[in-house]
Amino acid sequence: MSKLCIVPTPIGNLEDITLRAIRIFKECDVIFAEDTRVTKKLLNHLGISKPVIPFHAHNEHKSLQSAMDRIKSNTLTVLVSDAGTPGISDPGFLLARECANEGISMECLPGPTAFVPALVASGFPCDKFVFEGFLPHKKGRQTRLKILAEEERTMVLYESPHRLVKCLGQIEEFMGAERNVCVVREISKIYEEYKRGTAVEVKAYYEAHPPKGEIVILIQGKNA
Repeated sequence: MSKLCIVPTPIGNLEDITLRAIRIFKECDVIFAEDTRVTKKLLNHLGISKPVIPFHAHNEHKSLQSAMDRIKSNTLTVLVSDAGTPGISDPGFLLARECANEGISMECLPGPTAFVPALVASGFPCDKFVFEGFLPHKKGRQTRLKILAEEERTMVLYESPHRLVKCLGQIEEFMGAERNVCVVREISKIYEEYKRGTAVEVKAYYEAHPPKGEIVILIQGKNA
C-alpha cells in the first residue's frame, strides 16, 4: 500500500530533528523537497542517502500529477519543506489534498513549526489565537489589517525582514500606537531574539537595528 508521510524538519538547530523523523527518512523510497540542496544537507548530517526530488511553490501545480504517480508506485514517500512543517506557509497543501481525495494513506509527524514557540514564549494569551501567515503584499492588505484590528485573540503573522518595519508601522496605523506586539526572530538559531513592547517601541528598535532572518510577529488581541 502506498503512503505519504509529511515530515517536519528543524527550523534552526539540527538537534530538533526527531528520532521518528530519522527512522522515516531511512525507510522511505523517495523524498519530495522544497529545496533539494537544503534537504541533502540535512540528510548528509544524519548520514542518510535517499533520492530527493524538487517539489516547491514554483512547480507544485505542474508537478502534482507526476508526484501522485510516483507516490502510487512507491511504498513510502516523504514530503519535506526547507524548515518546519510542510503546508504551513510552505508547499504541501495541494499534495496532501490530492492524496486525501484519492484515498492514499497519509500521516504528518509532529515536529518543528516557527509560530508555536513564538506564540507560547510571547507572553500573550495562547489558549485562543488566529494564525494569519503572510499578509497580502499589496491588494487586500489594508482590508485585512482593518479586520484584524477588531480581533480579540492573539494574532500570529509571518513577515520578511525587509518588510518588518513597514508592517509594524501599519499595525500602529490600524491598531493603535499602544497595541502590544512581540517580534520573534531566528527561532532555534544562535541569534534567537524576542523583542516585546508597543508597536511604536518595537518599530523604533528595528529602525535602528535592521533585522535579518526568519520573523514571526505576535499581536495582542483587542481589549486583551
